[in-house]
Amino acid sequence: MSSELIRQDDVTIRFAGDSGDGMQLTGTQFTETTAKVGNDLATFPDYPSEIRAPVGTRAGVSVYQIHFSSRDIYTPGDAPSVLVAMNPAALITNYKDLQPGSIILANTGAFTEKDLKKAELDSNPLTDGTLSGFRVIQEDINARTVQALAETSLGKKDVLRCKNFYTLGMMYWLFSRPIEPTLEWLNVKFAKKPELADANARALKAGYNYAELLRLFQGRYEVPKVENVPKGFYRNVMGNEALAIGLAAGAQLAGLKAFLGSYPITPATDILQYMSLMKNYDVVTCQMEDEIAGVCTAIGASFAGRLGMTTTSGPGLALKTEAIGLAVITELPLVIVDVQRAGPSTGLPTKVEQADLLQSMFGRNSEAPLPVLSCATPADAFECAVEACRIATQYMTPVILLSDNYIANGAEPWKLPDMDKLEKFPVKFVTDPEGFSPYKRDDKLARGWAKPGTPGLAHRIGGLEKDSLTGNVSHDPDNHQVMVDLRLAKVNGVADSIPTPELNGAESGELLVVAWGSTYGASRAAVERLQRDGVAATHMHMRHLRPFPHGLADIFRKFKRIIVPELNMGQLAFVLQSEYPEFRFEKYNKVKGKPFQARELKAHFEKILDLEVKS
Repeated sequence: MSSELIRQDDVTIRFAGDSGDGMQLTGTQFTETTAKVGNDLATFPDYPSEIRAPVGTRAGVSVYQIHFSSRDIYTPGDAPSVLVAMNPAALITNYKDLQPGSIILANTGAFTEKDLKKAELDSNPLTDGTLSGFRVIQEDINARTVQALAETSLGKKDVLRCKNFYTLGMMYWLFSRPIEPTLEWLNVKFAKKPELADANARALKAGYNYAELLRLFQGRYEVPKVENVPKGFYRNVMGNEALAIGLAAGAQLAGLKAFLGSYPITPATDILQYMSLMKNYDVVTCQMEDEIAGVCTAIGASFAGRLGMTTTSGPGLALKTEAIGLAVITELPLVIVDVQRAGPSTGLPTKVEQADLLQSMFGRNSEAPLPVLSCATPADAFECAVEACRIATQYMTPVILLSDNYIANGAEPWKLPDMDKLEKFPVKFVTDPEGFSPYKRDDKLARGWAKPGTPGLAHRIGGLEKDSLTGNVSHDPDNHQVMVDLRLAKVNGVADSIPTPELNGAESGELLVVAWGSTYGASRAAVERLQRDGVAATHMHMRHLRPFPHGLADIFRKFKRIIVPELNMGQLAFVLQSEYPEFRFEKYNKVKGKPFQARELKAHFEKILDLEVKS
């Protein structure tokens, strides 16, 4: 007799365990398989800031959450409907986030007295009533995995490392996912260690079969694939990967070769690693000895005629500051990627925050303006990287592109663009010595870009102020004023080439929610829920943060209230208030190292509008 097949439009699963339990790998494999099934999805990996937190402790819990659906979704889900808890610490730190009636799969093999003590628990939550209201399935996954791999040659320690694949098999059965994609991945991953491929494959199949034969769950769930998807080739993509591809594509669209000079730093390191594999696209990468060397090599590459790029996070951006000022005064194209994380200082390096906005806008000595833009989602990172390359080369300026580790490590389906249809913005180097001046400007106020060694175009650039006409070193106060004004006007002129943000909702109403960065998904979902309740709410997402696009004032004046939710203490709201003092921008801030949830934003919006709060 087959299990009841329960159809659902969307499901949120959270895998939680110790850092050594392979939860990130488990979640990634579930995500890859779900993408191939054809569901829309969004993920949220959340792991400890310490390289190796004590085993079994609350500080060492690693989490991977995936929200998948038969319709378009914007977030990795508010409240999970399934929690896989590999130990007591994973259970106790996550169960309160669940929906009432959710399924909890607990690995009882890790609920010994010793394990409970590590998790700072006086009693066992599986037996003391803590989990009343949930459907709790208790299984000794450790023992099941050992039993499944009894005929392998692996030692017990290596056998237990396969328990995540046993659990993955159970989840594949529960949610009607095929196991074949993971079996294929194992054969490739462990091609040189077939014994490990075989062991993990056995564990995966055993978990799948065990769930099917013993009817552990009340039913089996099916989440149909998304229908009416625009035609094209789709793949699952993480934010850092999409950003790396976008940087390489942006350089090609400019007709240039990319150079990335960077120093590894969480959570930006993956961009360097991805781009190091792009040699066949004329991408050169250099892992430098520190952050300063990384940005300086990138500036040197731009001076030589390549498109210089550098990647970092907040602390590294602080170290690069002086060199970025050099790029401003020399007016060389440079793309600086800042994958933000929670600070200050080392702070919470694996947690999310978007608090580098003011640093990006103003964190340099003297008057050193540059354009700033921000990604919204993992897939959006590609377009934003291309846009950063366009602005840098067309306006001869450094550009800061902001991401964060919610985007960097998150994943979603991405429709691959047709490169032949992407708009090119080819660079035209100066080659004619007739009338040449290094600071002769075009209609965008961008100075000419002359490669070193071009006959007849010898010139000086550098950190000392230059004459606005000849390019010679100048200490003239009036000339300095002219150059400062020109550099500012050039950056402000970027607004002429960017669109006014689109509105998700009516053009006027009770509430306008202005979002930027990774707050996109939760903000949009919250507003759409309000709209379904009949509230005149509108969502606007801002990609370009300096300069602001034209037309914002016309939008703002049509709404009674404007609120800016941010994962900081109100940085964009602060800048908007200074730029548009005739309007009032209300703040809603969160700095807990975790992203917004749509339900918490909706509840806050209802509160400020004095509406009856709905679930």
